[in-house]
Amino acid sequence: MQAAIEFFLRGKWAMWPLLFCAIIGFAYIIERLITFSRLRLDPEDFAEELIEIFKKDGASTALEYCRQFPSPAARVFGPAIEKYKEQDKRTKDKQVFEEVMTRYATRELAFLDRGMLILASLANIAPMLGFLGTVSGMINAFDAIALAGTVEATLVAAGISEALITTATGLCLAIPISGAHAFFSQKVNGYTRSMEEAAAALMDALLEA
Repeated sequence: MQAAIEFFLRGKWAMWPLLFCAIIGFAYIIERLITFSRLRLDPEDFAEELIEIFKKDGASTALEYCRQFPSPAARVFGPAIEKYKEQDKRTKDKQVFEEVMTRYATRELAFLDRGMLILASLANIAPMLGFLGTVSGMINAFDAIALAGTVEATLVAAGISEALITTATGLCLAIPISGAHAFFSQKVNGYTRSMEEAAAALMDALLEA
């Protein structure tokens, strides 16, 4: 612990914004992990079960089935089935179902995408802060050499060592944050595609009924 504190203090002022980036970045990573761990319900599998229930037991039973699951897919498909119940069977309109699903899907998918921009920004900002700290440290090192009047190897090495601490810290933060952003982006894109396929299948079932 003492070594970590000493390492932090050697990096001077740039370590404080890097610490802030680390706290924000890893807080969002943990929050995203919790959110995606709750998405155990695959939209396409759920849509298949929902369509089977809809065809067998009707819209009311299908709507009750949706209300049993606190998942984005259920919260998107439920209002579409509710709209189906409100419409006259002879005037089913595909555009109405599309508008309902789009409205609710936009809200649900926006929740899944929350924090992704922040993670992407932190992955870019952290190494730049590290480089800025390094430049500042190098300037201070050369100022110390100028004041000393002589170029001593120990003085130069100590100054450069302290200057490079911030670059190393920035890169150590950027790598896991960037990797987490790529992983979560893949999860969001995959869930979005699955949701689109499931919504299309449910819409076809509602129009054919």
